Amino acid sequence: MQNILRISCALFLFFISTISLINAQKITISGRITDGKSGEDLFGAAVVVKELSNTGASTNVYGFYSLTIPSGDYTLIYRYSGMENIEIHKNFSKDTTIHIELFTPKDVQQLEEVKITSQKGNHNITSSQMEVTRLTPDEIKTIPVIFGEQDIMKTLQLTPGVKGGGEGSSGFYVRGGGADQNLILLDESIVYNATHLMGFFSVFNSDAIKDVALYKSGIPAEYGGRASSVMDVYMRDGSLKNYSATGGIGLISSRLTVEGPIVKDKGSFIVSGRRSYADIFLKLSKQDMLKKTKLYFYDVNAKLNYKIGEKHRIYLSGYFGRDKFDFNKDFSLDWGNKTATLRWNAVISDKMFVNTSFIFSRFDYKFTVTHNELKIGMHSSITDYNLKQDYTYYINTNNTLKFGVVGIHHTFQPGSLEGDGLAYGVNEIKLKDRHGLELGAYIQNEQKIGNRIALMYGLRYSGFNYMGKGTTYEFDEEGNVTKDQDYKSWESIKYYHGLEPRASASFIITEATSIKLGYNRNFQYIHQLSNTTTSSPTDLYIPTSNNIKPQIGDQVALGFYYNFKKDEYQTSVETYYKWLQNQIDYKPMAELMLNETYENQLVYGKGRAYGIEFQVKKIKGKFTGWVNYTLSRALRKFDVIDEGAEFPARQDRIHDVNVVLMYSINKKLDVSASFVYYTGDAVTYPSAIYEIEGFKVPYIGKRNANRLPDYHRLDIGLTWYLKERKHFEHSLNFSIYNVYNRENAFSVRFTDDYKDNPKGNIEAVQTALFKIIPSITYNFKIK
Repeated sequence: MQNILRISCALFLFFISTISLINAQKITISGRITDGKSGEDLFGAAVVVKELSNTGASTNVYGFYSLTIPSGDYTLIYRYSGMENIEIHKNFSKDTTIHIELFTPKDVQQLEEVKITSQKGNHNITSSQMEVTRLTPDEIKTIPVIFGEQDIMKTLQLTPGVKGGGEGSSGFYVRGGGADQNLILLDESIVYNATHLMGFFSVFNSDAIKDVALYKSGIPAEYGGRASSVMDVYMRDGSLKNYSATGGIGLISSRLTVEGPIVKDKGSFIVSGRRSYADIFLKLSKQDMLKKTKLYFYDVNAKLNYKIGEKHRIYLSGYFGRDKFDFNKDFSLDWGNKTATLRWNAVISDKMFVNTSFIFSRFDYKFTVTHNELKIGMHSSITDYNLKQDYTYYINTNNTLKFGVVGIHHTFQPGSLEGDGLAYGVNEIKLKDRHGLELGAYIQNEQKIGNRIALMYGLRYSGFNYMGKGTTYEFDEEGNVTKDQDYKSWESIKYYHGLEPRASASFIITEATSIKLGYNRNFQYIHQLSNTTTSSPTDLYIPTSNNIKPQIGDQVALGFYYNFKKDEYQTSVETYYKWLQNQIDYKPMAELMLNETYENQLVYGKGRAYGIEFQVKKIKGKFTGWVNYTLSRALRKFDVIDEGAEFPARQDRIHDVNVVLMYSINKKLDVSASFVYYTGDAVTYPSAIYEIEGFKVPYIGKRNANRLPDYHRLDIGLTWYLKERKHFEHSLNFSIYNVYNRENAFSVRFTDDYKDNPKGNIEAVQTALFKIIPSITYNFKIK
């Protein structure tokens, strides 16, 4: 910790020494860059000064930019991916506000003092940030996925260093981390379970999404709370100019989005909803049991925003989603997320931007079993209230300072059992709520040194106060309770805290070549207990406590980046090493559900992960796509498992290959294909069979010493754009999942014939979820 403090102080002093070099003879150009057709803010749009080498700025998520340069005559170039650039030439002698609208090629309008230019695509070379995976809805919609449903999380699984949780799953692992070590945000709200239909779909409706960014290394200091990665998703704001309706009708689900201005050019709304209807088809079954089964999900995204003058804007957004699974009225499971975000942002000055947010987030599930007159329901939840404030200070062209504070109050309801007919011998149970207050403060500077060096360095302080009302327990070595103590509401039980240095640097060798390196430390105070291999609706979320320490992740990464053919092709090689402390696993036969003292069922250890990722990407032309290969290991070590020997984590996939190809045949037809191959998951099989009194008993071998068969699959898709009318666009999407009908192993189970027949054999039986699945989706837009 002392070494970390020294490094952190050195970084801070280095920052202080650089900001003193500000030149007083400068002016500031600021404003917003928006989509000219809808009026929505553009995140990541750039403005560069043609006459000044390596001088420019980019917009934040609210479309705001600020650029400080010496006074004089300049040509400013405004640009954004997929839109035509705009050039403005004029004399700048004082602080100036310029709001710019950018258009796609077919919507482009010639404006006074404006010149249309070509797009430059070397941001991956010049940025100080290590490789960030950023997706737009248009990119997602071209990739064929299961049941024809576009899915952000499944698309991310096709990128380097990101591994899916298994067949049909929307869960994912990043560079050897656990599924719970990814911070998933929707308009700044934490999403705890991001899946629908038992993991087959994610909660993100692509029609409602504006931007997706996945940070795998060099994570900015503004993010905290998870040990491995950050997935930051922002919803669209809705058109400020025109009303429209967008939707799609598929084989499994349909969706509809309506948006438009509340007051033209001042406020707008967007409402987007989805529902699956597998339950409707089940009613057509000849089996009475299936007729009575309900299986579906629905979700709604909604957002309002309103401009108050030129410098203030308020936003209110929310998400509500629910899954329902009722089997023959005897068994039911429903789960879902609720989020709400109220934001106010303001341009305090030409150099200062502030955003204040109040955020609500909740995940819960309910499991109900009915038998005769007995009805039992089990319930668990986690609820957050979050207040945060973030500042951006554009000091000068070479330095952008970010700082902020955050506080999150967590309430954990680890489980309850209630219902009718409990006189049958089942007692009502309600585990005591747990409470925690998570705190954070950060400061970060993005700095350019000359034309070849770009830095991003910062420091985050995080803390977690485990507090009452509640009861704590102390255990002996065998897990027996030796002491318990009650605490009053808001009374501090145990406080953890630490410093999290973050740094990344880019060294530009040529205009097309750079080397980057990064380091980040992350504390994680929220833990997920799960007996499944990926995110499950019955996962239990628990806090760091007097018995459970926070997880800590440290990662170093080094990357080489090279573009060629005028940035049409982008190549990269990244290598990383990650250390994980205070990892959680379970004792044999652990009892986690409805256990007030679940902490004595846990064991603690450490982990490490390392690997190298290769990618070639083509971003321009009629033919686009990418190919990547990852060679990696993910290992864990617990003193009480396998006598302390290191073993592969479930997500340890040594080889991982993804190929994504997209081709625009003409204005009417687009085709796409994706191929996936990876090493089979690490699993535990019986290593021997003992015969006791004539009965065969399997002996479980070393943890994860075996492998499922290797996984591979080819998907293809075709989009046919039908005849467009003045106020109506529509298209058909055809896709085939698992083209060559590969039976990939979802799991392997062992038959237990020996229980009834002592001479019976024990055989391994492979289970596959999906074979070939064709699908068709009709998409439309009324404008």
